[in-house]
Amino acid sequence: MIRIAAVGDIHFAEDALGTLTPRWRDLDRHADVLLLAGDLTNVGSRAQAQALAQELEAVAIPIVAVLGNHDFHAGMPDLVTNALESAGAQVLEGTGTVLTIGSRTLGIAGVKGFGGGFPGACGHAFGEPEMKTFIDLTEQSAAALESALTRLDADFKVALTHYAPVKDTLAGERLEIFPFLGAFQLGEAIDRGGAQLALHGHAHHGAERGVTPRGVPVRNVAMPLIRSPYALYCLDAAGVHAQGRRTHPEPALER
Repeated sequence: MIRIAAVGDIHFAEDALGTLTPRWRDLDRHADVLLLAGDLTNVGSRAQAQALAQELEAVAIPIVAVLGNHDFHAGMPDLVTNALESAGAQVLEGTGTVLTIGSRTLGIAGVKGFGGGFPGACGHAFGEPEMKTFIDLTEQSAAALESALTRLDADFKVALTHYAPVKDTLAGERLEIFPFLGAFQLGEAIDRGGAQLALHGHAHHGAERGVTPRGVPVRNVAMPLIRSPYALYCLDAAGVHAQGRRTHPEPALER
């Protein structure tokens, strides 16, 4: 059995320094790996990235992350990545990693992802160059996720994104913003890549549980939704099992 702690949409800022350390310090008692599903900072500034890196230094288990749209806002995503890596995290973008946990291996493939919508209400690479660019980015991201998943050689495979791969986990959000919260191409990539579990954030007011078209469990781990510094899931031969949540954090900032 592999125990996964996961959370996204921390929206960390320097004035929150010290608030997550007490909640993450004992993670190794409950989980084998911590997965971070993007929007880890509020605006992607140097100070916020460095503050979050200090919090992550308390984590004694492997950390794997993807960035979110907020981490790009200041135009310095590489700086955010470097800060996370300085704290021991692996940051994925169209790439994967394999961790050995006891006698089993866990493969994680990650991309930020992008929007576009879902069947019946989605964008197409047609018309203006700007629209083509929008959808092309989504399709490229999905293709990178599928490729990264396919290349993994592991007992279990997890897809980690910021944007939602299915609309199930957006239930509770306004329908008008669904195309900006995720894209069906990500869900198709997860199915074709052979993942056993998909984790994402971004949808603060959505639902926790969903499935891809081929039945892969999808979990929305946005902190404002799970209202906890992490949710726990277990992977074994029987599937995915939720293990609960931990102490409530301070309220998170808006998406």
